[in-house]
Amino acid sequence: MLLGRRKLRLETERLTLRPPVHSDFQAWAALRLQSRDYLTPWEPAWASDHLGRKSFTNRVYWAQRSVSAGTAVPLFLIRREDQVIVGAITLDNIRRGPAMAGTLGYWTGQPFGRQGYMREAIGAVVHYAYGKLDLSRIEAACLPENAASRGLLEKSGFKYEGVAQSYLQIGGRWRTHVLYAALRHDRRGRTQAG
Repeated sequence: MLLGRRKLRLETERLTLRPPVHSDFQAWAALRLQSRDYLTPWEPAWASDHLGRKSFTNRVYWAQRSVSAGTAVPLFLIRREDQVIVGAITLDNIRRGPAMAGTLGYWTGQPFGRQGYMREAIGAVVHYAYGKLDLSRIEAACLPENAASRGLLEKSGFKYEGVAQSYLQIGGRWRTHVLYAALRHDRRGRTQAG
């Protein structure tokens, strides 16, 4: 589904979700830097230029291309009351055909953790994925010891599906992840047999 030039904007009770723009650089870099110790145990190792302007510019261009091509939906979480960036969420690896699925990734800056912002964002993105993108399955993965992320996914309607050995490189080494999924029409455990 090509989204073309339409403005992608999702609204929740407290947030506006929209793709990153060049003018977000300073606020994004400051929040990531401030939250480095909070985020890095759960994320792939940051490149040496992770917080640089050129890296951010590439991120913005990737977001624009991905939204236009329908391959990803990268969004910043903007708190409406003061226009502050509180985190980001991306529906990536969007697959069409028989799969009709995508993979969810997200982060919240340390000052905004445990305030329900990401739960609002996940709800909006899942609703958008089912309603506008016609996806059937949203997948997510996290480290087994990340109790906050596991709880967030479960409270957001995702169900535990299993374990993926050496799923992603986190902190420079391959790490096993637990897998979760939300289905538009939950058919788990049902079959036509019998």
